[in-house]
Amino acid sequence: MAAIDKFPLIGIYGGTFDPIHYGHLRIAEELLDVINLKRIIFVPSGAPRLRAAPIAARNHRSNMVHLAIRDNSMFSLDEREVNRPGISTTIESLREYQCELGDSAALCFILGMDAFVKINQWHNWHELFSLCHMIIVARPGYTSPNDYQILPVDLKKEFISRRVLDANDLGLQTSGFIYTAQTSLLEISASHIRSLINAGKSIRYLLPENVSDYIKSNCLYTGNI
Repeated sequence: MAAIDKFPLIGIYGGTFDPIHYGHLRIAEELLDVINLKRIIFVPSGAPRLRAAPIAARNHRSNMVHLAIRDNSMFSLDEREVNRPGISTTIESLREYQCELGDSAALCFILGMDAFVKINQWHNWHELFSLCHMIIVARPGYTSPNDYQILPVDLKKEFISRRVLDANDLGLQTSGFIYTAQTSLLEISASHIRSLINAGKSIRYLLPENVSDYIKSNCLYTGNI
Protein backbone atom coordinates (compact mmCIF):
# COMPACT_ATOMS: atom_id res chain seq x y z
CA MET A 1 0.00 0.00 0.00
CA ALA A 2 1.37 3.39 -1.00
CA ALA A 3 2.31 5.78 1.77
CA ILE A 4 -0.01 8.70 2.44
CA ASP A 5 1.58 11.97 1.39
CA LYS A 6 2.18 14.49 4.13
CA PHE A 7 2.09 17.27 1.57
CA PRO A 8 -0.31 17.18 -1.42
CA LEU A 9 1.59 17.35 -4.71
CA ILE A 10 0.73 20.05 -7.23
CA GLY A 11 2.31 19.98 -10.68
CA ILE A 12 3.59 23.14 -12.34
CA TYR A 13 3.97 22.66 -16.09
CA GLY A 14 5.62 25.64 -17.79
CA GLY A 15 6.51 26.12 -21.43
CA THR A 16 6.01 28.28 -24.47
CA PHE A 17 3.27 25.92 -25.73
CA ASP A 18 3.81 27.27 -29.23
CA PRO A 19 1.51 25.40 -29.84
CA ILE A 20 0.45 22.98 -27.11
CA HIS A 21 0.14 19.42 -28.47
CA TYR A 22 -0.55 15.83 -27.48
CA GLY A 23 3.05 15.32 -26.35
CA HIS A 24 2.52 17.90 -23.59
CA LEU A 25 -0.94 16.64 -22.71
CA ARG A 26 -0.08 12.94 -22.55
CA ILE A 27 2.87 13.60 -20.21
CA ALA A 28 0.65 15.63 -17.91
CA GLU A 29 -2.09 12.98 -17.90
CA GLU A 30 0.34 10.20 -17.04
CA LEU A 31 2.01 12.19 -14.27
CA LEU A 32 -1.32 12.48 -12.45
CA ASP A 33 -1.02 8.74 -11.80
CA VAL A 34 2.75 8.27 -11.78
CA ILE A 35 3.34 10.68 -8.89
CA ASN A 36 -0.21 11.09 -7.58
CA LEU A 37 -0.55 14.77 -8.41
CA LYS A 38 -3.66 16.47 -7.08
CA ARG A 39 -3.74 18.80 -10.08
CA ILE A 40 -1.50 20.27 -12.77
CA ILE A 41 -1.20 23.98 -13.47
CA PHE A 42 -0.19 24.89 -17.03
CA VAL A 43 1.85 28.10 -17.12
CA PRO A 44 2.49 29.51 -20.62
CA SER A 45 5.66 31.58 -20.60
CA GLY A 46 5.75 35.25 -21.46
CA ALA A 47 9.13 36.36 -22.84
CA PRO A 48 11.68 33.60 -22.10
CA ARG A 49 15.18 34.66 -21.05
CA LEU A 50 17.25 31.88 -22.63
CA ARG A 51 15.48 31.09 -25.89
CA ALA A 52 14.11 32.86 -28.92
CA ALA A 53 10.78 34.61 -28.55
CA PRO A 54 7.78 32.35 -29.26
CA ILE A 55 6.22 32.67 -32.71
CA ALA A 56 2.62 33.07 -31.56
CA ALA A 57 1.65 36.02 -29.38
CA ARG A 58 1.09 35.50 -25.66
CA ASN A 59 -2.68 35.69 -25.86
CA HIS A 60 -2.84 33.09 -28.64
CA ARG A 61 -0.64 30.61 -26.78
CA SER A 62 -2.67 31.08 -23.61
CA ASN A 63 -5.93 30.64 -25.52
CA MET A 64 -4.66 27.43 -27.09
CA VAL A 65 -3.74 25.99 -23.70
CA HIS A 66 -7.20 26.90 -22.40
CA LEU A 67 -8.85 25.08 -25.30
CA ALA A 68 -6.61 22.02 -24.93
CA ILE A 69 -7.23 21.47 -21.21
CA ARG A 70 -10.72 22.82 -20.63
CA ASP A 71 -12.38 19.39 -20.46
CA ASN A 72 -9.96 18.01 -17.85
CA SER A 73 -10.90 18.99 -14.30
CA MET A 74 -7.40 18.06 -13.09
CA PHE A 75 -5.77 20.66 -15.33
CA SER A 76 -5.87 24.44 -14.93
CA LEU A 77 -4.39 27.45 -16.71
CA ASP A 78 -2.35 30.15 -14.98
CA GLU A 79 -1.67 33.28 -17.04
CA ARG A 80 0.65 35.04 -14.60
CA GLU A 81 3.66 34.83 -16.92
CA VAL A 82 1.88 35.90 -20.09
CA ASN A 83 0.50 38.86 -18.13
CA ARG A 84 3.87 39.77 -16.61
CA PRO A 85 5.71 42.55 -18.47
CA GLY A 86 9.28 42.06 -19.63
CA ILE A 87 11.39 38.91 -19.35
CA SER A 88 9.69 36.03 -17.55
CA THR A 89 11.65 33.78 -15.18
CA THR A 90 10.58 30.51 -13.58
CA ILE A 91 12.10 31.48 -10.25
CA GLU A 92 9.80 34.48 -9.97
CA SER A 93 6.69 32.38 -10.54
CA LEU A 94 7.78 29.69 -8.09
CA ARG A 95 8.43 32.30 -5.41
CA GLU A 96 4.90 33.57 -5.93
CA TYR A 97 3.44 30.08 -5.68
CA GLN A 98 5.32 29.45 -2.46
CA CYS A 99 3.97 32.69 -0.97
CA GLU A 100 0.45 31.76 -2.02
CA LEU A 101 0.52 28.12 -0.90
CA GLY A 102 2.98 28.20 1.99
CA ASP A 103 3.41 24.73 3.46
CA SER A 104 -0.02 23.54 2.34
CA ALA A 105 1.39 21.68 -0.69
CA ALA A 106 4.56 20.54 -2.39
CA LEU A 107 5.19 22.06 -5.81
CA CYS A 108 6.42 19.66 -8.49
CA PHE A 109 8.00 21.52 -11.39
CA ILE A 110 7.71 19.42 -14.57
CA LEU A 111 10.39 19.76 -17.22
CA GLY A 112 11.91 17.72 -20.01
CA MET A 113 15.43 16.33 -19.88
CA ASP A 114 16.32 18.72 -22.71
CA ALA A 115 15.56 21.65 -20.39
CA PHE A 116 17.03 20.09 -17.25
CA VAL A 117 20.50 19.63 -18.79
CA LYS A 118 20.65 23.44 -19.17
CA ILE A 119 18.99 24.42 -15.92
CA ASN A 120 22.30 25.59 -14.47
CA GLN A 121 22.02 28.52 -16.92
CA TRP A 122 18.71 29.64 -15.40
CA HIS A 123 18.43 32.69 -13.19
CA ASN A 124 19.19 31.78 -9.54
CA TRP A 125 18.95 28.12 -10.42
CA HIS A 126 20.15 26.81 -7.05
CA GLU A 127 17.18 28.49 -5.38
CA LEU A 128 14.79 26.33 -7.41
CA PHE A 129 15.52 23.40 -5.11
CA SER A 130 14.24 25.35 -2.09
CA LEU A 131 10.98 26.14 -3.88
CA CYS A 132 9.94 22.89 -5.55
CA HIS A 133 10.65 19.31 -6.43
CA MET A 134 11.76 18.69 -10.02
CA ILE A 135 10.02 16.06 -12.10
CA ILE A 136 12.09 15.17 -15.16
CA VAL A 137 10.52 13.49 -18.18
CA ALA A 138 12.01 12.14 -21.40
CA ARG A 139 12.00 14.30 -24.51
CA PRO A 140 12.85 13.52 -28.17
CA GLY A 141 16.62 13.26 -28.34
CA TYR A 142 16.84 12.65 -24.58
CA THR A 143 15.06 9.33 -24.21
CA SER A 144 16.45 8.41 -20.80
CA PRO A 145 16.02 10.86 -17.92
CA ASN A 146 18.20 8.52 -15.87
CA ASP A 147 21.31 9.17 -17.98
CA TYR A 148 22.82 11.74 -15.65
CA GLN A 149 26.27 11.31 -17.21
CA ILE A 150 25.30 13.93 -19.81
CA LEU A 151 24.78 16.58 -17.13
CA PRO A 152 27.25 19.40 -16.43
CA VAL A 153 29.42 18.74 -13.36
CA ASP A 154 27.62 21.16 -11.02
CA LEU A 155 24.21 19.88 -12.06
CA LYS A 156 25.28 16.24 -11.86
CA LYS A 157 26.22 16.76 -8.21
CA GLU A 158 22.76 18.14 -7.43
CA PHE A 159 21.07 15.31 -9.34
CA ILE A 160 22.92 12.57 -7.49
CA SER A 161 22.35 14.08 -4.04
CA ARG A 162 18.68 14.97 -4.56
CA ARG A 163 17.33 12.12 -6.66
CA VAL A 164 14.62 9.89 -5.17
CA LEU A 165 13.55 6.60 -6.71
CA ASP A 166 10.13 6.35 -5.07
CA ALA A 167 7.50 8.94 -6.04
CA ASN A 168 5.96 8.57 -2.57
CA ASP A 169 9.03 10.31 -1.13
CA LEU A 170 8.00 13.56 -2.83
CA GLY A 171 5.26 14.08 -0.28
CA LEU A 172 7.65 13.94 2.68
CA GLN A 173 8.84 17.52 2.23
CA THR A 174 7.79 20.56 0.22
CA SER A 175 10.87 20.87 -2.01
CA GLY A 176 14.36 19.70 -2.82
CA PHE A 177 13.93 16.31 -4.49
CA ILE A 178 14.49 15.26 -8.12
CA TYR A 179 12.39 12.46 -9.56
CA THR A 180 12.75 10.99 -13.05
CA ALA A 181 9.31 9.91 -14.24
CA GLN A 182 8.78 7.19 -16.82
CA THR A 183 6.15 8.52 -19.23
CA SER A 184 5.27 7.80 -22.83
CA LEU A 185 7.58 9.50 -25.31
CA LEU A 186 5.50 10.85 -28.17
CA GLU A 187 7.70 12.03 -31.01
CA ILE A 188 5.81 15.30 -31.42
CA SER A 189 7.35 18.74 -31.31
CA ALA A 190 5.90 22.21 -31.63
CA SER A 191 8.55 23.15 -34.18
CA HIS A 192 7.53 20.25 -36.42
CA ILE A 193 3.88 21.24 -36.16
CA ARG A 194 4.76 24.82 -37.13
CA SER A 195 6.78 23.52 -40.08
CA LEU A 196 3.84 21.45 -41.31
CA ILE A 197 1.50 24.42 -41.07
CA ASN A 198 3.95 26.64 -42.90
CA ALA A 199 4.17 24.02 -45.66
CA GLY A 200 0.39 23.72 -45.91
CA LYS A 201 0.36 20.12 -44.65
CA SER A 202 -1.99 18.36 -42.24
CA ILE A 203 -1.50 18.60 -38.48
CA ARG A 204 -4.41 16.32 -37.69
CA TYR A 205 -3.90 13.92 -34.72
CA LEU A 206 -0.86 15.86 -33.46
CA LEU A 207 -2.86 18.19 -31.23
CA PRO A 208 -6.47 18.64 -30.11
CA GLU A 209 -8.91 19.46 -32.89
CA ASN A 210 -10.11 22.64 -31.18
CA VAL A 211 -6.51 23.88 -31.01
CA SER A 212 -6.03 23.06 -34.69
CA ASP A 213 -9.21 24.99 -35.50
CA TYR A 214 -7.98 27.95 -33.46
CA ILE A 215 -4.67 27.96 -35.34
CA LYS A 216 -6.45 27.93 -38.68
CA SER A 217 -8.99 30.61 -37.77
CA ASN A 218 -6.24 32.93 -36.53
CA CYS A 219 -3.81 32.13 -39.37
CA LEU A 220 -1.03 31.21 -36.96
CA TYR A 221 2.33 29.86 -38.12
CA THR A 222 1.62 30.41 -41.81
CA GLY A 223 4.55 32.73 -42.42
CA ASN A 224 7.07 31.74 -39.75
CA ILE A 225 8.16 28.48 -38.12
